[in-house]
Amino acid sequence: MKTAGGAAFLALMAFGAPALALDGTQSPASAPVKPGALFATPQQAFRQGFEAYRSGDVQTSLPALKYAAENGHPLAQWKLGKMYADGDGVPHDDLKAFQYFSRIVEDFDDDDAAAGRRDLSVVANAFVAVGVYSLNGIAAGRVKPDPQRALQVFHYAATNFGDANAQYNLARMYLDGAAVARNVGQAVRWLNLAAEKQHHQAQALLGHILFSGEGGVARQRARGLMWLSLARQSADPAKDRWIVEAYETAQKSASDLDRDASRLYVERRLKKRD
Repeated sequence: MKTAGGAAFLALMAFGAPALALDGTQSPASAPVKPGALFATPQQAFRQGFEAYRSGDVQTSLPALKYAAENGHPLAQWKLGKMYADGDGVPHDDLKAFQYFSRIVEDFDDDDAAAGRRDLSVVANAFVAVGVYSLNGIAAGRVKPDPQRALQVFHYAATNFGDANAQYNLARMYLDGAAVARNVGQAVRWLNLAAEKQHHQAQALLGHILFSGEGGVARQRARGLMWLSLARQSADPAKDRWIVEAYETAQKSASDLDRDASRLYVERRLKKRD
């Protein structure tokens, strides 16, 4: 992040050694590339690269996207980060993905957000990706796990962007006691914010906590079952098996009164959403 508006987070991101903790490895955008004959500006390169990608011509898109990314274009950095993270048209490479996402985080300027910057959803996504990589690390010691950095990145994105994925990941850290004292109440607060944005994993986890009264949270079985029901409707049965199982377990142990109240809550919420 840059400028006085981003000074607080610059200090946050700089709390340990090099910004990327990559043992001296430079990020893909460590030095600007001189303009080439094919690309007058990074903006033109991004447009050309993105159009080639959309048409299915990944090999043509890469030089243009890389030129734009290396010259500070955040959407190009994000697109390349996603491509390497997903192995989408390129070999899967978490280190390269981490580097591209990290450049977006490093270059983000708080003043841009205040001015209504259009790509804030992309910036928020990059913050979350950096948080996840920081939390888990990258194999073979290429990036060491840094839960403290992950906590700070998630907190920034959860607070300043209202990003549901950041809020969910932050809640998980409070539940796990990772880099912070375990605090189920704080976890519930962040889960509730994400659940209200239809984040189905947050809905399921919040529902489980409320239904069971985990961590001393006041038990609200009908409301917990409501969140589990909503999560079950959005979940992928194959990828989100834990949500299906949590819902089925709660349904079996719920009373008829709990189930009736839960159905009423669900109907009201869906009606309000529509």
